[in-house]
Amino acid sequence: MMMRAFVTMVLVLAACGGQSPRPAGPVRQQPDRATGVAAFATVRAVLQHPRCQNCHPGGDAPLQGDEGRVHAMNVLRGPTGQGMAAAACTTCHGPANPPSNYGLHVPPGTVVGWHMPTPEQKLVFVGEEPRALCEQLKDPARNGGRDMAALRAHLDTPLVTWGWQPGFGRAPVSTPYATFISAWETWAAAGAPCPN
Repeated sequence: MMMRAFVTMVLVLAACGGQSPRPAGPVRQQPDRATGVAAFATVRAVLQHPRCQNCHPGGDAPLQGDEGRVHAMNVLRGPTGQGMAAAACTTCHGPANPPSNYGLHVPPGTVVGWHMPTPEQKLVFVGEEPRALCEQLKDPARNGGRDMAALRAHLDTPLVTWGWQPGFGRAPVSTPYATFISAWETWAAAGAPCPN
């Protein structure tokens, strides 16, 4: 019996080239707080780009353009974030909009409903200091009831990814999307720490 165990061990070691077995891939360590805070700086820069903050203002009127001017035609958030009666966001920002190469003043659309956060949970990006932005982003009472996994899933929606391909005459988010997602995931893996 001992001889069989010895032979089995010799065969296993020979198959491994005389080395002990190793894990299949690299072992990833959880990022530390400093790494998470540094990653959040990238996340913050994206969230405070006009493509994102135009739909996340402090007031009830969305912003538009690279300079963040108040939306024309007295457009308002409305009771659900979808706009007001007879002036819903999707009235002008629908999936059937002409392509942006028709000109500068063609309203952008997406395949999902264009909207803002609700009035009760505005999730303001405009003018927020990094710590305040970080804290409200993680707070389900202020972010639309989302946990970190739901927030991450939101980042893959057409409404968000539109910011990297906003069409004719609009500056896309300057941080590459893959860099943003990597920073988000590093920040989340570090426990989503907020800067001091």
